[in-house]
Amino acid sequence: MGVEAQSGRPTVELRRQQILDAACDQVRLSGFHGASMADIAKAAGLSVGQIYRYFENKEAIIAAIVAQDLAEMREKFAELELRPEPVLDAILDHLPDALDKCYDQSRAALVLEVLAEAARNPKVAAIVRAADAQERLLGLRMLERTRKPHWSDADFKARAEMIGVLFDGLVMRAVNNPDTDRAALAIVFQRALRSILD
Repeated sequence: MGVEAQSGRPTVELRRQQILDAACDQVRLSGFHGASMADIAKAAGLSVGQIYRYFENKEAIIAAIVAQDLAEMREKFAELELRPEPVLDAILDHLPDALDKCYDQSRAALVLEVLAEAARNPKVAAIVRAADAQERLLGLRMLERTRKPHWSDADFKARAEMIGVLFDGLVMRAVNNPDTDRAALAIVFQRALRSILD
């Protein structure tokens, strides 16, 4: 992350991350409605006024959390695209790590809280949908290398959407059935991806 300034005070990036980490912890405990700015400030070891120097409101904190997740995804997609093997093989090789991420309980709790807030808050819905649109574009660009000549645009986009459905569904399964056999699931998931993209 950021490096401390010469004065010994944290940089803006470091302070923002401190607040985001505290916000994520509080949201996992209490949900977005239950996590007040006072709770987030206390968890971060700051005053409420200090929080407002970095984030205008809770929606701005949610936007930063979503942006962070999107940045990680962009990095992972770029990494997969740079690998020398066919993109489908790169995706399949990465699948066990992707499953571990989806089944991470703290991440799953946070993702579901963000989605629940998006279902009732139009500002958060706009943030989530904008991030999803960017994610879909990244996915389509990466999957373009697997596209078959006979697939129509609608067919290609539906296949990419189905892959999104599978990965999004894993987050819910992580909450409902956290002890599933991930090694066995990875094998079946690989078959499903091959069926969609081959």
